[in-house]
Amino acid sequence: MKLIEGDRLPTLTSNRLELRWLEQCNALSLFDIYSNPEAMRYWCTTPWANPSEGTECIASIHRCFSAQSLFEWGVFKTDDEKLIGTCTLAQIDADHRRAEIGFMLRPDCWGHGYMTDALAALLEFSFKLLRLHRIEADVDPRNDASIRLLERLGFQREGYVRERWLVGEEINDGILYGLLCHEYSPATP
Repeated sequence: MKLIEGDRLPTLTSNRLELRWLEQCNALSLFDIYSNPEAMRYWCTTPWANPSEGTECIASIHRCFSAQSLFEWGVFKTDDEKLIGTCTLAQIDADHRRAEIGFMLRPDCWGHGYMTDALAALLEFSFKLLRLHRIEADVDPRNDASIRLLERLGFQREGYVRERWLVGEEINDGILYGLLCHEYSPATP
């Protein structure tokens, strides 16, 4: 079952942001985000070390879109066209109408409500247009900002998974969150 027709993701908008298809011209900006140790502190991999990882990531995003297994948007500020992060639907299961949400934001953009805006647009698209029934999130228990964001958007804590991730030499736990379509309200944030 194909959730999105065409050869690329549609652009999603909020008042201040656009969630857009990532192009190879965005590879260096993507590398700047994912190579930042502060941004990657609670991620499931270590920071990127080589700029070619941005190019490889975008090629992988395009392949996964074709397979309908991952949808990843770049988050751009509309006032200056700057790539400030990403929003992702991963582990997409069209048969069971569920996916896992992921997000990353440049540290210099933290605390301005950008990810609240971006995720609200993504959730609206996911529930209304893709007709997903359930969206899940897996967050590091130390990541207070992401936990607050998910809870503000209506996600419910569903479980604690001990020693879920091995990141470099560090073993990390995870907290599982879920949001059902009938629980989501666009006015939640």
